[in-house]
Amino acid sequence: MALPTIPWEAHFDGNAPETFDIMPCFLSSYLDRAAEQFGKRKAIVFENMNMTYAQLRDKAEQFAASLREHGLENGDRVAIMLPNLPQTIIAFWGALKAGGIVVMTNPLYMEKELTHHFTDAAPKFLITLDIFWNKLAPLRERLEIQTYVVTRIADGLAFPLNWLQPLQARRQGGIPHIAYDQRVLRWKEMFRTGKRYSAEMSDPRNTIALLQYTGGTTGFSKGAMLTHYNISAQISQLLSIIRGDAQSTPHLFIGVMPFFHVFGLVGTVLLPAVYASPTIPVPRYVPHDLLELIRKRRPTFFCGAPAIYMSLMQQKNISDYDLTCIQMCISGASPFPINSMRLFQNITKAKITEGLGLTEASPVVIANPLHGRQKAGSIGVPITGTEARIVDLETGTQTLPPNTPGELVVRGPQVMLGYWNQPEETARTLREGWLYTGDIAYQDDDGYFFIVDRKKDMAIVGGYNVFPSEIDEVLYEHPKVQEAVSLCVPHRSRGETLKAYIVPKPGEKLTVSELAAFCRQKLASYKVPRIFEFREELPKSMVGKVLRRALRDEEARKLQAEEAGKAHQSASMSPGATLAVPSETEAAAGQSAGNETRTA
Repeated sequence: MALPTIPWEAHFDGNAPETFDIMPCFLSSYLDRAAEQFGKRKAIVFENMNMTYAQLRDKAEQFAASLREHGLENGDRVAIMLPNLPQTIIAFWGALKAGGIVVMTNPLYMEKELTHHFTDAAPKFLITLDIFWNKLAPLRERLEIQTYVVTRIADGLAFPLNWLQPLQARRQGGIPHIAYDQRVLRWKEMFRTGKRYSAEMSDPRNTIALLQYTGGTTGFSKGAMLTHYNISAQISQLLSIIRGDAQSTPHLFIGVMPFFHVFGLVGTVLLPAVYASPTIPVPRYVPHDLLELIRKRRPTFFCGAPAIYMSLMQQKNISDYDLTCIQMCISGASPFPINSMRLFQNITKAKITEGLGLTEASPVVIANPLHGRQKAGSIGVPITGTEARIVDLETGTQTLPPNTPGELVVRGPQVMLGYWNQPEETARTLREGWLYTGDIAYQDDDGYFFIVDRKKDMAIVGGYNVFPSEIDEVLYEHPKVQEAVSLCVPHRSRGETLKAYIVPKPGEKLTVSELAAFCRQKLASYKVPRIFEFREELPKSMVGKVLRRALRDEEARKLQAEEAGKAHQSASMSPGATLAVPSETEAAAGQSAGNETRTA
């Protein structure tokens, strides 16, 4: 299928093609092609275990045959609740080859989240790790999961580590008792069949490959229905940006982004198969360990969230490591502070691009060109085959002129069918093919887009629109600030007020007056936070996105407790007594880390 190009695509290399070809396919064809043409190339490199593409396809087809033998039919959901392990990759490809719909599941979910997730998706199979069994077992009676497949860390290792790791885990008390039966199967049982299976399907455009759940940072997560066509279109789009093919020298991908996140799945599981390149699964991100892994393995392709790049650069011994093996970097999941991005580029000498991705769009819709003009602070231009425009916030129907903030809407072949079991949410989010992103942005005269904030995060102060991301960018410029986030929080007298949460750099001392004065130099007075709070860390999702909702909920609970305490105190006071409440100026006296403090 050929789609027309968009005028601003010239920014990618100065020579935009006349048409953009999408070759719809089933995702398993990427694995088949790699196995047939480059079967001896490594597909997975993990600890002391290497697996070639020929071996990976064999394992995936064995796994698929076992799923079919245990009752899976085309369109049944297969949930995969695993960290980044070789088994995660095998299970992903195996579920697709079996004709199933993959449901990637965050292993850190707790009871409430798991119950919602599995009730909504209704998977027939769940692939999980033994160490998660204790939180799954109590839920079994409430869930309609037919078959559980339980793996161990050791299943992804070669001899002798596959023998030594379980011994160490038992000594540490890390292996729960699991009563295996016809419904709870060991991972190894799935490979005892002598059969292979690869489903035959005929309509990639309307066949769902992935139920990819949104992050849930603003409420319960929703399942985006991503078809084989959506994701194969995204692959074609990414190839037009990154360039190269499997015939050239293979990249070595490092899988630090969680595979259960669409960014990590597409960037470090699917793309490596397209390039017939190996990926290194990283089950747990520890900055020092990752630096050692880079030293040992010398990866060339790095997909990460800004929090990962920044934490690596904050290591005291970062200068001891040569990171110039990294040739290409993709940053996503949250904004990358400009100064930090430039520093990482200087350290690695790599090409790095930042863009906008959404679960609902497989995920990338806009990016700064790897091989063309990049603008600092911009998320870039729409990727090949994608349209984007800025519409008014009230009706969402009027296209706004350049340099005017409004809601960003996008349209392209990578955009989902809709939300699983959510027709009303689908109708609100998808209108005449346009995906309403909820991001407030503007487009400059060159066609580059700049994110201002999330629509739900916008605050109104004194009748003016205030975008917390603008405040965050200023706070990050302060030399003593390591991390910062600002938002509008409930307030007992004002209703709402601006508050900033600050993580100082190690060893640095910060005061409220110092930060407030710094902000006043760079922001209009109504944009300066009225409250600053110092913390040792900020609540984050698995991909490094600060959870503003968690902070808002925390503030709401504080206010409720405060009001309840005041009501109780008032009720217990004798007639005629008075209750002294400190003024805001008096409340600003405390300035040590962890204390809430208010600006004058």
